[in-house]
Amino acid sequence: MNTETLADYYREIIRSTGETVDREGLADTPLRAAKAFEYLTRGYHQTLEEVVNGALFQSDTDEMVLVRNVELYSLCEHHILPFIGHAHVAYIPNGKVIGLSKIARIVDMYARRLQIQEALTRQIAEAVMAVTDARGVGVVIEARHLCMMMRGVEKQNSNMTTSVMLGAFRDNTDTRAEFLRLVHA
Repeated sequence: MNTETLADYYREIIRSTGETVDREGLADTPLRAAKAFEYLTRGYHQTLEEVVNGALFQSDTDEMVLVRNVELYSLCEHHILPFIGHAHVAYIPNGKVIGLSKIARIVDMYARRLQIQEALTRQIAEAVMAVTDARGVGVVIEARHLCMMMRGVEKQNSNMTTSVMLGAFRDNTDTRAEFLRLVHA
């Protein structure tokens, strides 16, 4: 779908609220909204290979690597409202490490799709595992959902935490405990 077609849909949505689409404050809104939506869902047009871009490096490191507090912004697939939070991603290398920024780029790629947090957490974990061939991967996401804050139950201080543990993080309780302790350090 092209930007102008998407803008036409936004024009109709605005009209359906009873607003006058041509008034000064709204005249350019459909096009701006269309461009914003394309940006917020750009993850559909990215691949894991493009995002990682070969940034894997041989390493003797065999201890946990943790990237904490990676900001994420996504849209819930149920209401198309934002959820905002942080991802904590850890892996235990198995002969290679991934470039630091690539973890954040993987988080962004999957977050920039219509999503539920549970699926997002799993997608990130499985992607890091696939790319690094790690001995284990752990991902925790903590997020606030505007679909719960702005509508429905309107609970302003609630947040959701999800986790996915693969390999050593799932099989070894000490590894899992170390990861969770470091996430909250």
